[in-house]
Amino acid sequence: MERNLERFIKKKYDLLVIGGGINGAGIAHLAQDHGLKAALIEKGDFASGTSSKSTKLIHGGIRYLENFDFGLVIESLRERIIQLKAAPHLIKPLTFIIPVYKNDRRPLWMMKLGVFLYDCLAGKNSIGGHRRLSGDMILKLIPEIRREGLQGGILYHDAQMDDARLCLENILSAREKGADVINYVEALSFLKEGEKVTGVLAKDTLGGATFEIRAEKVICAAGPWSNLLLRKDCPSAQKIIRMTKGAHIVYEGRLSEHAILLPSDRDGRIFFAIPWMGHSLIGSTDTNYVKTPDAVKVLDEDIRYLAESIKRVFPDLDFSSKKIISSFAGVRALIRKGGSPSKVTRNHAIIKTKSGLTFVIGGKYTTYRKVAEDTLQKVFNLSVKKPFRLYGSGQIDANKDDLAKKYDIGPDVVRHLMDKYGTRYQDILNLIAKDKSLTRKICGCSPIIEAQLVYSIQNEMAVKSEDIIQRRLSIQFLPCETKECHSRVVRFIQDSEHPVS
Repeated sequence: MERNLERFIKKKYDLLVIGGGINGAGIAHLAQDHGLKAALIEKGDFASGTSSKSTKLIHGGIRYLENFDFGLVIESLRERIIQLKAAPHLIKPLTFIIPVYKNDRRPLWMMKLGVFLYDCLAGKNSIGGHRRLSGDMILKLIPEIRREGLQGGILYHDAQMDDARLCLENILSAREKGADVINYVEALSFLKEGEKVTGVLAKDTLGGATFEIRAEKVICAAGPWSNLLLRKDCPSAQKIIRMTKGAHIVYEGRLSEHAILLPSDRDGRIFFAIPWMGHSLIGSTDTNYVKTPDAVKVLDEDIRYLAESIKRVFPDLDFSSKKIISSFAGVRALIRKGGSPSKVTRNHAIIKTKSGLTFVIGGKYTTYRKVAEDTLQKVFNLSVKKPFRLYGSGQIDANKDDLAKKYDIGPDVVRHLMDKYGTRYQDILNLIAKDKSLTRKICGCSPIIEAQLVYSIQNEMAVKSEDIIQRRLSIQFLPCETKECHSRVVRFIQDSEHPVS
């Protein structure tokens, strides 16, 4: 897709969003959908920060009940239903099991009460009632779990998502409705008339060109970079966010077909082990973070914490490096308050500066649509009325076997395309119809085909190989001895037949 910087220079927008994570993407999407002329810039790739490094859950936040944050839980459970309907290909219901052992910090009665309250707060937004489980029932569902001291547990329901693509589909939805969106463009400084911000001086980090973007309102949805942007507006401004780090590992093989909620015996913090792309995603940590968000990484200590915590209930797990497919860490941008990281509220806040800038901070992935709605109501007095729909949302009625035969691809490839793109799977098939060679799989480790690489570049604004490997297609989560899939993406990006304009 052509990186046309001229269109940003020639227009004056109602709204410029800085930040292509989930909050910025949601704001640009809703704004454009409700008649505003919107633009969005992101200094890296879309979702390349925290928004592709979550625990991949759309959930009410059962652990927030301990903090008596009932309002956030109710709001999250309501948004969970909206998201399930908006992107059924990316967000799917998932059962969770909470095993409880003798001498756990949270006894069985407390967990039963918590899940009962969780379902009560869901009300009409429930996606399935909870069920009490005996120790024997848990052992049947999760045979590898530790038997000694197992008292029983609870089964309840939440949902799982593909976070990077959920963010991307909001970006694509905004673009489809007329917004101008671009990645790898950084806001260097703010343009002002008097004391009022009227836009930004931006830099294309790929080509080096600088240019001005004008807008009536500028919203900063930059997550952990918010303090840095605030200082560009007012060097003496006080910090508005605190940062915490969440680290995850992807463990080869499935611990269970269900997600498992567990407390760490080190500090009592709740974490998850969830099925993810045929394997197990384990996380997250929650520790204070004070370094630059550009440098966040998983440390040996993070892996030890997760390994020790999970081995308490899966003592026979081999946690050698060969069993860890990948690891990743993201930085949460939370409302600046004291207390332990896990106790800080995940509510969002909308802050206006004297110069007219608006900062959106805090929040959780599940509530991004509500964050966007509240922001637009406050900045533009805009009432969100339209049904929430995403780029690939809608019902798919096609027969997978018929499509596989028609396009000479495997049924596994068709299923993969429908799960990844929703109703837009036909876009990939249209590429195949024009060029049969694009049916080739990029590697034996997955059903990904070359047409998806073309689509990522031509339709989804992928610029670098990491955009495809880490976010468009989540290849980094696949165990692959040869890494041919990675090499193929790199070669494809460089291939003159499929250039990036």
